[in-house]
Amino acid sequence: MKQIYQQTPEEVLKHVNSRESGLTGEEVKRAREACGWNELAEGKKKSIPQIFFEQYRDFLVLILIASAIISGVLGDMESALVILIVITINAILGTVQTIKAEQSLQSLKTLAGPEAKVLRDSTVVQLPARELVIGDIILLEAGDMIPADGRLIENASLKIDESALTGESLAVEKSLDTLSAEVSLGDRTNMLFSGSFVTYGRGRAVVTAIGMQTEVGKIAGLLKSTSEKQTPLQVNLEAFGKKLSILILLFCGILFALSVFRGEQPGNAFLFAVALAVAAIPEALSSIVTIVLSFGTQKMAKEHAIIRKLQAVEGLGSVSIICSDKTGTLTQNKMTVEDYYIDEKRVPASAIDTMDPAQRYLLDCSILCNDSTNENGVEIGDPTETALINLGSRCGIHAAEVRSTYPRNGELPFDSERKMMSTLHKIDGENRLIVKGAVDCLLERTEQIWTKAGVRDMTADDKEKIQKQNQEFSMEGLRVLAFTYRPLPEEHLLTAEDENHLIFLGLIAMMDPPREESKAAVAECIRAGIRPVMITGDHKITAAAIAKRIGILQDLSEACEGADIEHLSDEELKALVPNISVYARVSPEHKIRIVRAWQERGMIVAMTGDGVNDAPALKQADIGVAMGITGTEVAKDAAAMVLTDDNFATIVKAVENGRNVYRNIKYAIQFLLSGNFGAILTVLCASIAGFPVPFAPVHLLFINLLTDSLPAIALGVEPHSSEVMNEKPRAAGESILTKDFLSKIGLEGLIIGIMTMVGFLSGYHQNGALLGSTYAFGTLCLSRLFHGFNCKSDHPVLFTSRFFHNTWLLGAFALGAVLITAVLTLPGLHLLFKVESLNLVQLGQVYLYAVTSLLLIQALKWIRTISKKNGENNGSK
Repeated sequence: MKQIYQQTPEEVLKHVNSRESGLTGEEVKRAREACGWNELAEGKKKSIPQIFFEQYRDFLVLILIASAIISGVLGDMESALVILIVITINAILGTVQTIKAEQSLQSLKTLAGPEAKVLRDSTVVQLPARELVIGDIILLEAGDMIPADGRLIENASLKIDESALTGESLAVEKSLDTLSAEVSLGDRTNMLFSGSFVTYGRGRAVVTAIGMQTEVGKIAGLLKSTSEKQTPLQVNLEAFGKKLSILILLFCGILFALSVFRGEQPGNAFLFAVALAVAAIPEALSSIVTIVLSFGTQKMAKEHAIIRKLQAVEGLGSVSIICSDKTGTLTQNKMTVEDYYIDEKRVPASAIDTMDPAQRYLLDCSILCNDSTNENGVEIGDPTETALINLGSRCGIHAAEVRSTYPRNGELPFDSERKMMSTLHKIDGENRLIVKGAVDCLLERTEQIWTKAGVRDMTADDKEKIQKQNQEFSMEGLRVLAFTYRPLPEEHLLTAEDENHLIFLGLIAMMDPPREESKAAVAECIRAGIRPVMITGDHKITAAAIAKRIGILQDLSEACEGADIEHLSDEELKALVPNISVYARVSPEHKIRIVRAWQERGMIVAMTGDGVNDAPALKQADIGVAMGITGTEVAKDAAAMVLTDDNFATIVKAVENGRNVYRNIKYAIQFLLSGNFGAILTVLCASIAGFPVPFAPVHLLFINLLTDSLPAIALGVEPHSSEVMNEKPRAAGESILTKDFLSKIGLEGLIIGIMTMVGFLSGYHQNGALLGSTYAFGTLCLSRLFHGFNCKSDHPVLFTSRFFHNTWLLGAFALGAVLITAVLTLPGLHLLFKVESLNLVQLGQVYLYAVTSLLLIQALKWIRTISKKNGENNGSK
């Protein structure tokens, strides 16, 4: 069966059981029973309690809940309370993020025009757009929002802004012509689409689709079907958390069995095993990651990037592909004059000389044969015409002055049949008709040409030069208007016949130019190992021209159209995407397929966009980035990040921030796991050697609260560095816990464990188990506080300014050191914390063991750095 746009107006009216005079009340009633209301379906929403309790499904969280219950039953209410507070805070944060993120369909619903002018029972009525049915005849004029999809049946120079739906930067001229071939959405010139705007002219259309059957409705369906993805860090930490929890529980079970075997009370042994499990499982890890990501969002907000989903901060750091929309993202979303062609010369807009009579006359003609205005920064009219007015302003020529000097005495408005517009003015004492329009149409009507030597007959050579220049402009993605004129008799009544026997004056070429910072941003992406890809609804030549200017495209063979991938299988598309940098004339479905193809190749994909048509791909992408100024609410709600300055360069800055945040999270994880590993090693060594357990449960709780969380959070806000942009993006499947990373954690944990064991033995041999336990507790706490400085960098920082440049870490260290010193020395606290009060010499010993661990790890980093440099130098020879 033929598509709607392939049918004549009469065939469409018959197909939808309608007529040009509109439906009757009875027909409307029957149609509504068949097709429902003109609104978007809303999916079933989860309740807030349901979302909240879903946060507790994580394996690590379930283990901690079990630990809390057991601790409470055995009387250790402090441990139980701390665990429950931490996981509840995490659940609340997760719930808030989820509620904020699910608003896409609600915003899509607002796109249906609130009211529509409809012909019912041969009478024009205004009613809510949701009451439209298939077969209704709608009336449209400039400024109206289109309330449903329809086939045009009457057209008077209708132009529609479909940029939010198709990505097309220019208003589309509509036509009644029936299309014979299958064409993409942007080329269906006889169709109107819900959510677009009438910018010029008027017309009538018969409604052919409402609600979820409209193109906007199809996008709503796509949004429902696209799933949000976990970031690589989330996936890695979830998998690691499960493995770590199982290992720790096995270890604690073995320790419990050993303690009972050695004659300890089962209740005490079990309480200690639970306390050790709670201390060893980094339950603060997820909350610390959340806090660090939150700090990252605050920093990025100051740099014009609003993060809607916390995980996007980390995800940005691993982005390897940025699929970017063109209009308004890489370009200014504003038509601008680029070049003149007059008297056989091409003149850049920046070099136009208003003292040159020819150039000034062409400028005046472009202002006079023009219906747009720009007063006090408010632009009204067609974007192409506005560009001509703005050129005059840039040259110091005000449209109002030109128009008052040469008032309009007659006009023939533009229409899509003639493809030209004419206005009549009194210039230099004679009536002159100024005609602007499509180059090919005007050349057919032109007989003479203006030159500096005067007006002469146009030759075949002249026409060939003009056509060659027009083709050159077109290949550069420029939109070209020809300007001609002719003298007419006084008090002449204008007719279409007057648009013949014209004198050629010149060409004006314009385009939606790249943003000034786009080229530098693209170069920065490439340097950082990120592949920029343009995906747009615009024409291939226009898209390729912009992409070439800013460095995305090297050769036209790297560009293709949506029609080229329409019939490709997913596997074929997956093989094609590495060879294509520009996709033109694409539909929303194409965008999602392109994003998925890159994801299937193992890439982390960011998708930028501003229109309704971008929303499904924004949600499908690993990181959706919407424009804040020009972006629709739909795009913003579907995205993980919104740019408040619509600047592509801000994305690159956001990637840099994301990489720094990921690095800082890695430092925090290194700190937590190496410290926990040191504690476990101490307990393991003491148990195997037959010594008493080095720590009391309250010690582990203190370590958990003060020497874990505060330094880890402080490391998470380590000052950012631009050095991260010299690295390539992480592979999508790469775990945060690489062999190299785990070896660092193991080695550093071993050093902390050894020094803690040295402290335990030192105290034990001085005055028994209690002093040994006190030494071990103090050494472990202080070693972990000093270890925060080790985790600031992969390089040694001890004798550098970097050692002191994180004030948060200095504060966390100072607070922790004061508290542990107080616990170890103040007599009133020794019973509460199960320690023996230390004198100054004993306290000095504890500090010495902790500082030794710092010096050993710094020496280890120095050896690693020297070895790496030597390896790189040998490799480069």
